[in-house]
Amino acid sequence: MRIPVPRLLGTGAGTEGRAPATREGAEGLSLRGKDQTLTAWYEDLVCFRDIRPGAPHHYLVVPVEHMGNCKTLKTEHIPVVKRMMEVGKAVLQKNNFSDLSDVRMGFHWPPFCSISHLHLHVLAPASQLGFLSRLVYRINSYWFITAEQLIERLQTENAAS
Repeated sequence: MRIPVPRLLGTGAGTEGRAPATREGAEGLSLRGKDQTLTAWYEDLVCFRDIRPGAPHHYLVVPVEHMGNCKTLKTEHIPVVKRMMEVGKAVLQKNNFSDLSDVRMGFHWPPFCSISHLHLHVLAPASQLGFLSRLVYRINSYWFITAEQLIERLQTENAAS
């Protein structure tokens, strides 16, 4: 099943996908440390390969507008998280990965975050994560929360309010 993701502004193909350490067109979003190639960018999100991949396909989906970490999100941010997941799935499919049942998507839970800008890790195939990556991106740990778990948590907060 292909997932439609609207408003694709560009892909990493050719030179138009090349981004310097700071990309002005992404409202100051900094791709720190390395010259990065954006895998895809939209009006509201960008996606690029992780500089320290934990799986053959390891992408980061990042909102263009600054958002803190996943612990700062509220119920009204659920559509943003869902959209980030859609983009992650679409990028995997664009890169010829179709087994969406073998994907891990999630966020590092504070204080176990290296940067203070919301970013979704998209790793595939999850079955090929190495020892260290299985630890770093471990489900049900104190330091990593899946996107689905985050959505459930945000929905529960709304129900409790």
